[in-house]
Amino acid sequence: MTREVTERVEALLPTLRARAQEAEDLRQIPDESIKDLQEAGFFRLLQPKQWGGLAADPVVFYDTVRKIASACGSTGWVAGIIGVHNWHLALFGQEAQEEVWGEDTDVRISSSYAPMGIGTAVDGGYLVKGSWAWSSGCDHATWVVVGGPVIKDGKPVDFGSFLIPRSDYRIDDVWNVVGLRGTGSNTVVVDEVFVPRHRFLSFRTMNELASPGLERNTDPVYKMPWGTIHPTTISAPIVGMAYGAYAAHVEHQGKRVRAAYAGEKAKDDPFTKVRVAEASSDIDAAWRQLSGNVAEEYALLTAGQEVPLDLRVRARRDQVRATGRAIASIDKLFEASGATALTNGTPLQRFWRDAHAGRVHAANDPERAYVMYGTHEFGLPITDGMV
Repeated sequence: MTREVTERVEALLPTLRARAQEAEDLRQIPDESIKDLQEAGFFRLLQPKQWGGLAADPVVFYDTVRKIASACGSTGWVAGIIGVHNWHLALFGQEAQEEVWGEDTDVRISSSYAPMGIGTAVDGGYLVKGSWAWSSGCDHATWVVVGGPVIKDGKPVDFGSFLIPRSDYRIDDVWNVVGLRGTGSNTVVVDEVFVPRHRFLSFRTMNELASPGLERNTDPVYKMPWGTIHPTTISAPIVGMAYGAYAAHVEHQGKRVRAAYAGEKAKDDPFTKVRVAEASSDIDAAWRQLSGNVAEEYALLTAGQEVPLDLRVRARRDQVRATGRAIASIDKLFEASGATALTNGTPLQRFWRDAHAGRVHAANDPERAYVMYGTHEFGLPITDGMV
């Protein structure tokens, strides 16, 4: 069944590629693209089996995200983020899952995990308020997960995610940006709503593998570290954009004639060939490290073992490295493509802008991940929770 889903998504790639400019013009993914991905079964890859999902190998999920992003960066970005929320919801208690999926297992969830609001502890739950920016694909979702501290007696006592239905928040249309324009990453505003306790999930509980959803959702994928799953969701589409940029560059250079060099064909230039070789190697290296660490973690969990901290910090190190390599490769190709690559509507300049926009996500902060890795290598305690 998983292979059938990936084959159906691959068949969609030419259509998603053709809609890339439409997504940018709309400033959100076209409804038809979301519907196509839904019907292909993409959003069920990480959904629990009890709700009709596949609980798939996470590498399969990320590989599919990578391919979608190679056709359209914005579509790959939104698909990955919305798709991974089915994994996250699987960790909430059964009551929360029933609220969301009980009547419609195709419900979609957006998010904004940055602490841009708070939840004040009250009897039975929390009073949540705040304004959360950058909720990618929020116009295609009917629930949202927002991050923030739990405040009790005026002090923060926990940190986690609040699950809120569309009736309890509004969306401010503010997404006017230079890259990832098609992601519709608008702002979710919660004036002050009551969120029952079962619709809150502590990050500490997740990191301790004590999430209530694990009682029913026992497949190995739900034991993957949050510090691998979330950052990889951000890097996988950027690596996909690099593959898309590479394909666009090779096609462009194969047809390009350089008037400034007496009509020389770009494909006959040895330096063009060197750049292509270097870029393709770095893009492949980025994907192999990124997916390889995920595969190694998943194999351990499938064998009933735990994921050691050594592997988790390496996964974070290589995740930010993958983003850096992918963007450096796109830069190399873009700089060598000539002035025609600057034309609005051409894929290479879109991939270049989209990848750089994705780079600014907090999960792609390389120094923070590298310091964490070095800290662990010297036997010092790690305080960063994203591992």
